[in-house]
Amino acid sequence: MRGRRLAIGAATTLAVALSPLSGSSALAGTVQQTRAAAKAPTSGLPSSAFPLGTRVFPKTAFKNLATGVDYFTMRAGSSKDGYVVSLTSGGLDYMAEVTAETQALAAQAAGFEPVVLRFTRPPMADFPGADFWGVRIGHWTLKQKAAATKVVNKLKDQGIASKVDFTGDDGFATTGPWNVRVLMIDPAKFRGSFRSSLGTSVAKRERVSAMAKAAHAIAGVNGGFFDIHTLSAYRGDPTGISVVGGKILSEAVAGRTGLVLKGRSARITELSSAVTATSSDGTRTRVGGLNRVPLADELVMYTEEFGEKTPVDEGVEVVLDAAGTVIAVRSPGAKVTKGTRVLHGVGAAADWLWAHAWEGWKVDVTQSVTDLRTGKGVPLTPDTYIIGGQVRLLRGGQTWITAKTDGMYGLDMILRRHPRTLAGISKTGKLIVAVVDGRRPGSTVGASYLEAARLMQWLGARDAVNLDGGGSSAMVVRGKVVNKPSDGSERGVGDSLLITP
Repeated sequence: MRGRRLAIGAATTLAVALSPLSGSSALAGTVQQTRAAAKAPTSGLPSSAFPLGTRVFPKTAFKNLATGVDYFTMRAGSSKDGYVVSLTSGGLDYMAEVTAETQALAAQAAGFEPVVLRFTRPPMADFPGADFWGVRIGHWTLKQKAAATKVVNKLKDQGIASKVDFTGDDGFATTGPWNVRVLMIDPAKFRGSFRSSLGTSVAKRERVSAMAKAAHAIAGVNGGFFDIHTLSAYRGDPTGISVVGGKILSEAVAGRTGLVLKGRSARITELSSAVTATSSDGTRTRVGGLNRVPLADELVMYTEEFGEKTPVDEGVEVVLDAAGTVIAVRSPGAKVTKGTRVLHGVGAAADWLWAHAWEGWKVDVTQSVTDLRTGKGVPLTPDTYIIGGQVRLLRGGQTWITAKTDGMYGLDMILRRHPRTLAGISKTGKLIVAVVDGRRPGSTVGASYLEAARLMQWLGARDAVNLDGGGSSAMVVRGKVVNKPSDGSERGVGDSLLITP
């Protein structure tokens, strides 16, 4: 990484000891194998040093929760980060070179000493790397945040947008610390099963602890992302595939990664789903979505698990009984009663229902999930559960981050550190689940995608996926939230991964 300090009357260069990647890097790009006063990790964890930061051995604790279910806590690293002031353009702290130069000159004219930094967004498996620039002023310790805030206010008075930025979050080199909680489940010993839960309904968000309690789970973590941009009553809807007990409750985004659970086996693969409605007159059409707000001209199906009234719009709904017979045609905005399904059409899809789904007719709805890696269908049996992942991290033991395919390729998501919930599968079939706490300056930093991939490799995963993170990251053990969610308390989420007896 290169940077320039803009001095009044002349521009001089300044080497900046930062690296955009910190998985095996330390400050100034060196790696230190610190073993002094370090104890060997708890049995079941790797015998090598923690893979991030200055490569110290972590402090660990271990508890066996059930036969084949082990729970570990780890803390590694120490806090040496502080605060800087980052200039922003359009609300972003990264920008094109010419914009950074312009911002820096404005700050210099206002009496400050800015540094222009060039950094690289690392390439992903499906998304190229790129260079960006940032502008920073000053450096303050953790106890001096108020001083940095004063600089932001002074810049604001000069019409210059900026923010206080914690350097442990920025994705450059850090010494940590990291607080990590890990579950390892050995299917050769474990006699229980893996499952997912959407809680009491698809539409509503629910805490992992509540879902775990209802399922009498040994342990659990939050699942995939959910739709925070839809109508408020429906924000528990997963943004990708969800299968619970063999029933598809949310459709796949074709090509995105999912965690497929069956009994006490788990695998990670790319998936697609298909739902088709066929009228008794032989006409068929695609059902575009499940248990969510329809798009223009789209046909959506609501199941009894939806748990809310259907959205009110200008479309039409037909109610199907368990055999697929149309038992009612109605306006939108009513509950889905037990034992029924509702086909909801708007625009062209409403026209299809009016023409091919009269009361007393039958509409056969077929559903399928395809493993895109093998090209084979995933059997939708009562013990089949699928959680939609959000960014693959490892494939066959190698880093393989599919940020663009999985829809999470913004620089903030790729480079910066966030709390993370991660799931992986070892060569022997172990399910490895980790929660990395973050956004707590001085206490714990999170992880970038690359750091999350390194961590899962170190823990023994050959395939791994990033689930939802940020304030959603939560691990529950024996009914208790054992990590420290960054919101300050446990957040309601769309779905969860549960380890049940």
